[in-house]
Amino acid sequence: MSTARPQADREATGPFAAADAFFRACMGSHAPDADERPVDPLIGRMQIGRTLLGLGGAVWLVLAYPLSSGREEFVLGKIAELGMACAVLLAGSVLGIAAFLAAGTPERRRAFARRLSGPLVCVLALALGPALFWLSLSTVKGDLVGEVELVDFYSSLLGRGILCSVLSFLTLVVGCLLAVAVLIVSVPYTIVTAYVCVSSCFRASDVHQLLPALLSPLLVWSLFAFQLFNGPDVAAPPEVLYTFLLGGPLSVTALSIWEVRRLRTHYGITLRSALGR
Repeated sequence: MSTARPQADREATGPFAAADAFFRACMGSHAPDADERPVDPLIGRMQIGRTLLGLGGAVWLVLAYPLSSGREEFVLGKIAELGMACAVLLAGSVLGIAAFLAAGTPERRRAFARRLSGPLVCVLALALGPALFWLSLSTVKGDLVGEVELVDFYSSLLGRGILCSVLSFLTLVVGCLLAVAVLIVSVPYTIVTAYVCVSSCFRASDVHQLLPALLSPLLVWSLFAFQLFNGPDVAAPPEVLYTFLLGGPLSVTALSIWEVRRLRTHYGITLRSALGR
């Protein structure tokens, strides 16, 4: 039984592993010690296989049947699902981590508290995207600083004159160009960061290895209810559509149960031992 520190765990699997590794490098690593996060390549392979199978099924469904709405509505719907996933996992991670802190022994509470920086930085990284989008959009629209404010500012430093007008104009142009660049970058940044947050369960495994396995079913069943409420994306027969919709939640739930069982039987990691009871 190996207890070395893993090179690729839940956060570094899937089709966006390179982006995930980049964000983890920027955010830092505050994971548990090796005895609480053992190397298990089989768990990683099972997670990658389920992800690829789900992506393949989604692509086949979209190609085999016409969209229920236009392409723009389809893309916006997927972005809305990603936002929903972030909201569900953020709430679930907060409740799950709070439950671990409340139920653990004093020594375990201190250990969990030291690991909170990873999830907190993950939340801040996700919040940075919408903040930059709002700031750059407000700058482009002139809601933050306008020509009158710039003229008054330079006038207070240089006095009224042609130089003041030129500097105000140049500042507006340069600021607008920078704001447009930030506006363009903030959209893909937010989407990629949201995916990394969802795939890592807001780095809840930094607190304990069991948390992602316990939170994943909450996410997929919430998205299942969200998809039922919003209606299907494609005009597929009911038996095909609901088989596909149920396949994701059932497979993720089964994989989470198997992962919890494997951690218990192969490495002795249980909820009771996690809490120090």
